Amino acid sequence: MATDETYRTLDLALRVGELLLSSGAGAADVSVQMQNVCIACGLRGVSASVTFTELQLTHQQSPEDPALIQVRNVTQREIDYEDLTRVDWLVRDLVSGRIDRDEARSQLAQLVSSGHDRSRRVITFGWGAMGFGIGLLLGAGPTALAAAFFGAVGIDLVQRYLGRRRLPMFYQQVAGGLLATLVAVFMFATDLSQHPSRIVSAGIILLLAGVSYMGAVQDALTGFPLTAAARSLEATLATAGVIAGVSAGLTIATALGVKLSSLTPGTIAYPSWVQMALGGAISAGAFAFASYAPRRALLPTALLGMVSALAFIGAYHLGLGVSWPSSIAAVIVGLVSYTIASRIRVPTLVLVVAGVVPLLPGLSVYRGLAHLSANDAGGLVELINASVILLALAAGVIFGEYIAQPLRREGRRLEQRLSGPRLVGPLTVRSVRKRRHHKPE
Repeated sequence: MATDETYRTLDLALRVGELLLSSGAGAADVSVQMQNVCIACGLRGVSASVTFTELQLTHQQSPEDPALIQVRNVTQREIDYEDLTRVDWLVRDLVSGRIDRDEARSQLAQLVSSGHDRSRRVITFGWGAMGFGIGLLLGAGPTALAAAFFGAVGIDLVQRYLGRRRLPMFYQQVAGGLLATLVAVFMFATDLSQHPSRIVSAGIILLLAGVSYMGAVQDALTGFPLTAAARSLEATLATAGVIAGVSAGLTIATALGVKLSSLTPGTIAYPSWVQMALGGAISAGAFAFASYAPRRALLPTALLGMVSALAFIGAYHLGLGVSWPSSIAAVIVGLVSYTIASRIRVPTLVLVVAGVVPLLPGLSVYRGLAHLSANDAGGLVELINASVILLALAAGVIFGEYIAQPLRREGRRLEQRLSGPRLVGPLTVRSVRKRRHHKPE
C-alpha cells in the first residue's frame, strides 16, 4: 500500500477512535475498532496505543522501512449517543464491505459536522424529565417533584453556559451541586417542601449520570491501567465538584439559619414498588433522550431502567443493604443490555449507562455531606459508601457483560481472542468476514 494510502487509512481509524473514546468507550473497544478499520481497508500489522488524551497508530511495512506513526489528540465532548451509534454502524458497514474507505471518510466527516434533530431546548426538557423521574425514585411529593424538574433544567442551563465559556468540568459540577442545594434551601425556607434531601439528591444523581465510571472499570479489567487511572481521576474530580457544590450550599443554608442537616434521614425510605418502577423508567428513558440516543432505543432503555429499579428494591427488601442490591441490579443491566443491544442496533454502552442511572447514590452523597456539616464523623462513612456503590455499579455491569458474552453465538470461541466484552463496535474483522464467506448460497 502506498504511503499516502496508508496515511489515509490511519487517519480514518484515528478519527473513529477519537469519537469513540471521547464518547466514553473503553480503551480496549477503541483499540480493537481502530485495528478493525485498518484491517478492513487492507492495512495489516498496525499497532494501536490508547491513552486518555491521545491515540497513536504505528505501521511498519517491512523491517527495513521506517515506521509510519500517526497521532491524534482526544478532546472531551458532551454525551452524544447518536454520533456514537452512527460511528458504531459505520465501522460495521466498513468491516462487512458495504462501504469502502473513501465513503467511510465522507460519512464520518458528515457525521461530525451535522447537527441533531432534537433542539437544545428539547434536550434541556429531557434533563428536567430525568430530575422528575429521580424524584419519584426517592419518594418525593408533587412539590418536590416540581422542584426536582426545574432544578434539573436550571443545572443544565448553568452547565451549558459555563461550558460555552470553556470552564473546566470541575467548576461546572460545583455550580450544579450548588444550584441543586440552593433550590432545596429555597423550597424548605418557604415551607414549600419538608424534604430538601430528595431535591438535592435528584440534582446529585443528575450530575453523576454523565460521569464515566464504566469506561474506567472496563479499562482496569481489560489491561489499560494508565487510561483507567486517568478516567478514574476525572470521574473523582467530577464527583468532588458535586460534593464541593453541595457542601457550599449547605454552608450557605447554615449561614441563613436554614438547618437542612437536621432533616437528614437516619435510614433510607424508598417508595412503593410502582413508584420505583415508574421513576426508574422515566429517569433512564429521559437520560437516553437527553443524551441524543436514537428513538428506537428510548423504550428499551426505559424498560431497562424499570427492571434495574425493581431488581434493586427487591434485593434491598431482602435485607442486603444498598451496595449488594446495586451490584445485583447492575449485573442484570449488563446481561440484558449485551443481549438486546444488537437487536435495536445501538452500542451496548448506550443501554448500560442509562440503565444504572436509577441506581446512582445521590442520597448517600447528600447524607454524608449533611452529617459532615453537622460535625458528625458518620458523614465520611456515607461518602465512602457512595463510592463503593459507584464502583459496584460499574463492576457489576461489566461482570454482566462477561456473563452474557459466552451465551451468544460463537461467544465461547471469540472470548479467547478478546481482551473483554465489546461495549462498542463489532467483534473482529475476521469473524465478520468468515461468516460472510460461509454464508449459504
